[in-house]
Amino acid sequence: MAPRAYDCIVIGGGLVGLATARALQQRAAQLRLLVLEKETGVARHQSGRNSGVIHSGIYYHPGSLKALHAREGARRLLRFCREHGVAHAQCGKLIVATDPAELPRLRTLQERAAGNEVEAHWLDPAGIRTIEPEVCGVAALHVPAAGIVDFPQVAETLAGQLADSGAELRLGARVLALAESADGITAETTIGTFTARFLINCAGLYSDRLLRSLGLRADASIIPFRGDYYRLREDRAYLVRHLVYPVPDPRFPFLGVHFTRGIDNVVHCGPNAVLALHREGYAWRSFAWGDVLDLVRFPGAWRLAGRYWREGAAEVHRALRKAVFTRSLARLVPAVRSEDLIPMPSGVRAQAVGRDGKLIDDFLIVRGRRSLHVVNAPSPAATASLSLGETIAQQADLPATTRVSVA
Repeated sequence: MAPRAYDCIVIGGGLVGLATARALQQRAAQLRLLVLEKETGVARHQSGRNSGVIHSGIYYHPGSLKALHAREGARRLLRFCREHGVAHAQCGKLIVATDPAELPRLRTLQERAAGNEVEAHWLDPAGIRTIEPEVCGVAALHVPAAGIVDFPQVAETLAGQLADSGAELRLGARVLALAESADGITAETTIGTFTARFLINCAGLYSDRLLRSLGLRADASIIPFRGDYYRLREDRAYLVRHLVYPVPDPRFPFLGVHFTRGIDNVVHCGPNAVLALHREGYAWRSFAWGDVLDLVRFPGAWRLAGRYWREGAAEVHRALRKAVFTRSLARLVPAVRSEDLIPMPSGVRAQAVGRDGKLIDDFLIVRGRRSLHVVNAPSPAATASLSLGETIAQQADLPATTRVSVA
């Protein structure tokens, strides 16, 4: 039997893949569209294993894709949630300097906020206590636009919209091989073979492998970093009212361990950032030879390790010792004790790293002859997904036959 033909195949049932498929459908109502997801449900990895924060765009270089899409994506996401009854709240965030040495970096963030048109207010210690009585710092930025949302519910809503409008979503469809011909692209999967005129790769942790399977190069590879989370005991959750973050180290794309009161009122604590030996390495003992060989063979991994081995060792130490993790949190909220923390499921961040060992800071999209590949889409990709998906759809080699408004 001949493979079933489509106009476009989107690989990945996370937020970016679903948002991209939605944007494609809104641009061309009659598009024969297929979304392939290897899990038995949507948002099973980065999209569903995060702290649920709607980012404001304050951290990112003005003019970068991250800055542009975080701000526009947050606007669209909030509108989407209001229109479709998705649980969310704009609760605001504090970015707290706990040491005078951090004040210049906090001032730099304030300048970035202005450059990105993000409202941010400078607070002294008394101002901090009016918003978060248990937080201790020498100064802070208050960012009212930051919020929280149920991202898995966003993904389920997007998937439902796609199904209602005629797109096909195939679950349990792990892609085994891709092949390009003069007529299109063929995807061989665990549930069958499918062809399309165009393919969009939003496979997150496996995006670089799918890219390479078509003979394309991005001069970068995905390196997985596990993020461990705790939550505050229910009787201690009063310690944090909103979102409380440290001042980030500008050398890293990670924001440091922080507090997030989720939409369910559970206070999440974390994550750290530890090199994982499995692209789905949600547990310490998780190990995959293929993933380890990828790391060993990639020169960028060795250069990254050589540059940041001290910081990496500190992250491992913090992950292995709960008391050290607690001390990091107590810099922001001194009342936090080790016995207040209960382990939660971990997440894994798909971080693209260049062959030179440098972390790819911005979103990275690579174009093939009949394909687009979203190679790097870490945080704030969840926040930015509706905006980023529209941009990806615009770049796809598909006609826009029916234009409709995009929420």
